[in-house]
Amino acid sequence: MIGVAGGTGSGKTTVADEIVRRVGLDRIVTLHQDRYYRDLSHLDEKQRHLRNFDHPDAVENELLIDHLYALKSGRSVPLPVYDFTAHVRTPEVEWAQSRPVILLEGILVLADPTLRELLDIKLFVDTDSDLRFIRRLDRDLAERGRSLRSVVDQYLGSVRPMHLEFVEPSKRYADVIIPEGGFNTVALDLIISRIERSLSQA
Repeated sequence: MIGVAGGTGSGKTTVADEIVRRVGLDRIVTLHQDRYYRDLSHLDEKQRHLRNFDHPDAVENELLIDHLYALKSGRSVPLPVYDFTAHVRTPEVEWAQSRPVILLEGILVLADPTLRELLDIKLFVDTDSDLRFIRRLDRDLAERGRSLRSVVDQYLGSVRPMHLEFVEPSKRYADVIIPEGGFNTVALDLIISRIERSLSQA
C-alpha cells in the first residue's frame, strides 16, 4: 500500500500516474483522497462554498480507511463521486477492484496517523509554492468551474494556512521526498524497484 502526499498542485497525480503506468493497470488500484470529501448537501450553497476543504476534518477518512481494508482483503469497493462545483456527493459510485498494489493519493494522506499506519511506502511530492498555486489556479478554472477571485480567496483563506499547518509538517513522515514530482526519474526508479521486489516476494 503506497501513499502519495504533497501540497495542492505539487504533482502528486503525475507521480501516481507514472507509478500506475510502470507497475501496470492489472496490478494496481488508485484511490484519490479528494473523492472522500464529506457530503455537504445538508447545507445551503453559500455555506458549502465557505467550508474549509483543506482541513483534515473535511475528509471522511473513516470511509476511506474502510475501503482500504476491504481492498487489502481482496474485496471490491464503491468509490464515492464528488461534485467539486456544488460540493456534494453524487448518487453515483465507481467500483474499484482489488489489486496487489493499492495507491492512495491526496494532500492529507500523511497527516492522518491511522492512514499512515496502513501504508507500506510513504511518499511526499515537494514543489515550490508559486508553481503549486499556478497549477491549482489552472486546474480549478479549467476543470472545476471556478472563478479567478474564488480560487485566490480560497488559497489565501484556507489552502495556504492549512498547507502550513497540516500538509507541510506531514512531510516528516515520508519514507521518500520527491522534488520535481513526476520528472524525478531517479526517485521513481527507486520506488518502482521497491514495488517490484515486494510483488516478487508476495
